[in-house]
Formats: sequence, structure tokens, C-alpha cells
Amino acid sequence: MKLLVRNLDRATTEDSLSKLFEAYGTVQFCTVIMDKTTGKSKGFGFVEMPKTGEAKVAMKNLNGKEVDGNKIRVKKSESK
Repeated sequence: MKLLVRNLDRATTEDSLSKLFEAYGTVQFCTVIMDKTTGKSKGFGFVEMPKTGEAKVAMKNLNGKEVDGNKIRVKKSESK
């Protein structure tokens, strides 16, 4: 299940985001979206977890959690 993580602090790294979700299960991949011109984080990213049950538990527990000073929002990513 692919999750959208919003309201990330600009300093949050892919490694720290991945570790946050690994507490709830296997993380297949994790990416923080970067601005092409500035090279800085756009404040959101995606986390893919292969087991839906683990992803739902992570989403429930991490949505609204404070990470690096910001309350993150986690929801299921809708495909385009």
C-alpha cells in the first residue's frame, strides 16, 4: 500500500521517514519529494509498505504525530 505523507519538516530525510514507518512493518521504499530548482524538500513524500495491514496500522498511529516539529498527515495515496 502506498501512503502519502504530508506536512513534513523541510529537514526530514528519507532515512528518518523510513525508520519512522519501519516501527510498524516492512517499508518497500520511501521517498521525500524534492524541488528541482532549489534541491530542498517540498514537504511531502511517499512510503510504500507491501502488507496492507501494517500500512493501515502505521497510517492510524502516525497521522497527526509530531515529527521534527511538524504534525504530519498520513493517508492512502490515490493513483493518478
